[in-house]
Amino acid sequence: MNIALIGFGMVSGTHVAAIRASDQGLSLAGVLGRNLEKTAEFARRNETRAFVSVEEIANDPNVDFAIIATPPDQRTELVRILSTASKPILMEKPIERTLGAAKAIVEQCEVSGVPLGIVFQHRARAASHALKSAIEQGELGTIATVEIRVPWWRDQSYYDEPGRGTYARDGGGVMISQAIHTLDLAMWLLGPISDIQAVMRKTPLHDLEAEDWAGAIFEMDNGAVGTLMATTAEYPGAAESITIQGTRAKVHLESGVLTVTTFDGRKSTVGETAATGGGADPMAFTHAWHQAVIEDFAKAVSSGTQPMATGRSALLTHAVIDAMQIANRTGQKTRVIS
Repeated sequence: MNIALIGFGMVSGTHVAAIRASDQGLSLAGVLGRNLEKTAEFARRNETRAFVSVEEIANDPNVDFAIIATPPDQRTELVRILSTASKPILMEKPIERTLGAAKAIVEQCEVSGVPLGIVFQHRARAASHALKSAIEQGELGTIATVEIRVPWWRDQSYYDEPGRGTYARDGGGVMISQAIHTLDLAMWLLGPISDIQAVMRKTPLHDLEAEDWAGAIFEMDNGAVGTLMATTAEYPGAAESITIQGTRAKVHLESGVLTVTTFDGRKSTVGETAATGGGADPMAFTHAWHQAVIEDFAKAVSSGTQPMATGRSALLTHAVIDAMQIANRTGQKTRVIS
């Protein structure tokens, strides 16, 4: 399948590497950025075609689908043009800056009958699938408590890029730009969060508009209660983790490794340790997870099945972040409405 890449953010190189590493018949059809001169240079460097407009991608019958890796504030018009032309879309998180704008994009694709996938690559890890299977088979028993931690670090230079950490471009700070991955994974494993209380703050370690620290307590549809802490202000940064306590076993998922401890003292592990971009270098992670997501989306497009992470499923995470922002402003427990 031929893939067009739109956007030259930090993750663009990961997408190119993922497509080139695949043995599933994927190829990079071309690239498009806002600056045509930079687009041409990126295309030369990666030995591919430079598109001059999204319309050119939308109308090219040789392009099977597009990957959108732009900042969130650039998504709506791109999606309108591509979906109107019935071009499938795989999109980096978040869908858009606000829950309302994200819903509009999802609904646009649904009305057009266009597949929309979201790059939540943490779902692709072997340890994540092993944990999902264990939960579905009842190996943990009844889920009692959940702890989500994202203790990351970013240098101030990360926020010095124009627009980064602002509501106008990104839709917020650490929750929508970093912790969204771990939050999505937790709900993919356990189901929706129903109610949440939250505090979202800017620490003295960074100069940005939105939050670089967020904390929450929440309740889930499955009856479990939990806590969340996410930050980019914990030097030098560490891997994100999810800890789940069930009535039969406790599990801890961190750095791509799942540790299961049963009540009779047995302990087992699944997966391999891998960097996750929690330190000063946000791109310090393998392209293999993106490769798995892209390959999955290509199969979904060709077979007419659902991709690993649909736009509709991604709205659950947007709804939680929206509820956290409301709870932070009001100081009240807030219902999550997706």
